[in-house]
Amino acid sequence: MKLIVAVDENWGIGKDGHLLCHLSQDLQYFKEKTLDQVVVMGLNTLLSLPGSKPLPHRDNVLLAFPSDDTKAYEEMGVKVVHSIEEVLDMEKDYPDKSMFIIGGASVYNQFIPYCDTCYITKIHERFDADVHIENLDQNEDFIIKKHTGVKEEKGIKFQFLEYKRIK
Repeated sequence: MKLIVAVDENWGIGKDGHLLCHLSQDLQYFKEKTLDQVVVMGLNTLLSLPGSKPLPHRDNVLLAFPSDDTKAYEEMGVKVVHSIEEVLDMEKDYPDKSMFIIGGASVYNQFIPYCDTCYITKIHERFDADVHIENLDQNEDFIIKKHTGVKEEKGIKFQFLEYKRIK
């Protein structure tokens, strides 16, 4: 299982239900990694997608509370599950695809223990984020395996990091 997210220096990922900033290079990176794969998300993340619709050219999985009204999403082809265990059991249904955890914060934090690779866009700024995920730099189970040089867009510096589980 894999995870993909953009974080600021405090491992913030969002503010008021939105991304901290929009970087076209990060959105392209996300698309390249997840295209034709499986994406797993919570309801708020699905609602934040363009048109509140599932991502095209991906198998979309919604981890929802049983009380959530998910019928419309099921009709759009979204697979709805209600537990971490259901998501983990689904891996066998996609032997030729990777499963990517794409948010939100509670979904990320619940699945970090099951991820072997985390693709992190590290934004070299501190935003007024109201949502954070676990700081993988402080998690001894992960090391940075790959990284790009620092890039810049709209005056914002960032880089792509690949964390690998070592324990």
